[in-house]
Amino acid sequence: MKNKILTTLFLFTISICLSQQKITWEDLAKVTFTEKYFPSYDDLFLYPEFSNEVKSLEGKQITITGYFLSIAPKQNLYILSKGPLSSCFFCGVGGPETAIEIQFTNKPSFKTDEIISVTGVLKLNKDEVEHFNYILKNCTAQKID
Repeated sequence: MKNKILTTLFLFTISICLSQQKITWEDLAKVTFTEKYFPSYDDLFLYPEFSNEVKSLEGKQITITGYFLSIAPKQNLYILSKGPLSSCFFCGVGGPETAIEIQFTNKPSFKTDEIISVTGVLKLNKDEVEHFNYILKNCTAQKID
């Protein structure tokens, strides 16, 4: 009986480890942008065309490492960035593919510019301009030392 329980726990642990995919910022860079007019905002926005490789990640649990940015904590707006705040997408360094909106299950306690590894379910966003092109939902994270 004890062996069956240990075998079951071992198989369960392996399935959890294999169910997430570690990706890099280079993986997310496989996207092109064109300007598209959004009448509701009366403005042009960068409209993404995701590569097939990126599309294959949608809905999957992924893990990626980057810089934590606490943009608007009262509104639960947190970003994972390829670079620190001083060289992030908002400062004109890099494009929209260098930042991910991260939605935590519990409020995070990280500080801006801490390097963290985040795991969550990837959503690709083309049309909701009030959100990022990449969104990670149901996130958990750990600080990288």
